[in-house]
Parts: sequence; structure tokens; C-alpha cells
Amino acid sequence: MRKYPLVIGIAAVVLIIDQLTKWYIRNSFSLYESVTVIDSFFHITHVRNAGGAFGLLNQAASTWRLPFFLAVSCIAVVVLLMFVRRVQPGQWWLLLALGSILGGALGNLIDRMLFGEVTDFLEFHWRNYYWPTFNVADSCITVGMVILLVYSFVVRDEPGSA
Repeated sequence: MRKYPLVIGIAAVVLIIDQLTKWYIRNSFSLYESVTVIDSFFHITHVRNAGGAFGLLNQAASTWRLPFFLAVSCIAVVVLLMFVRRVQPGQWWLLLALGSILGGALGNLIDRMLFGEVTDFLEFHWRNYYWPTFNVADSCITVGMVILLVYSFVVRDEPGSA
């Protein structure tokens, strides 16, 4: 098995789904429009996030915020690709995780390059407790990171482990 085609393939699938869902939201919902999917738990809500995760640096001056996030995203993509080189071809979970993170990073990078901010729309809450609204790219980054963390605790000094 060739690991780069696998990782790039996973990243491409994540990127396509992410961009299609964001395109749909931008073209079907007004900004801040919300539709209840599961009452008192899950809404589709069109919001924009100029900052990072959880709105980090959202209120910072755009003159340095946007270049900062573009640079961080580009560095993350390069680091992920370098990390793929160290992974053994049979380590499917690591390759899946890296592909998911890469696809998510590229999805949010494209939003920042095209719009200067990221389109978010998945809103979960319980009563008056709201989780920050997120998107498919964020979900894939999170799932990829969880896989990396679990893998790092489960796989210990086995032959071929990264």
C-alpha cells in the first residue's frame, strides 16, 4: 500500500464534503439563519468565524489575524505531510487520522483564503449550554486528533509503530 495516495485520498474526500456542505450553507441560509434539527439539542445555523478554534482571536485586528491563520494552516499542512513520511504503510489508523486532519486543515484554509473567515453551521446545545458552532473540517480535525491520541496510548514500542 502506498501511504501518500491513501492520505491524500482521505484528505480529498474530507475536503470535498467540507466544501460542498459550506457551499450549501452559504447559498441556502442567510447569515445567522437557523433551522432546528433536534429540538433543544441540534440546529443548523449559518455563522462565520474569523478566528480560530472556539473563536480564538476572533476580535483581533484582521491585518495580522488573517495572515497569522493562513501561515499556521500552511505550516500545519507541511508538518502533516512530513509526519506521513515517518508512518509505516501498514499503520492504517495513523494514516486515516493524518488524512482527516489534512483534509480539515485544507478545508478551513480554503475558506480563509477565499472569504477571510470560516463558514460554520453545526450547532449543538443542551438547554442554555451551547458548544461553539463548527463545520465538517473541524469535525474531521477533531476525530483525527482523537485517533492520534488513542493510538499513542494504545500502541507502545511495537515494530513499525510511529
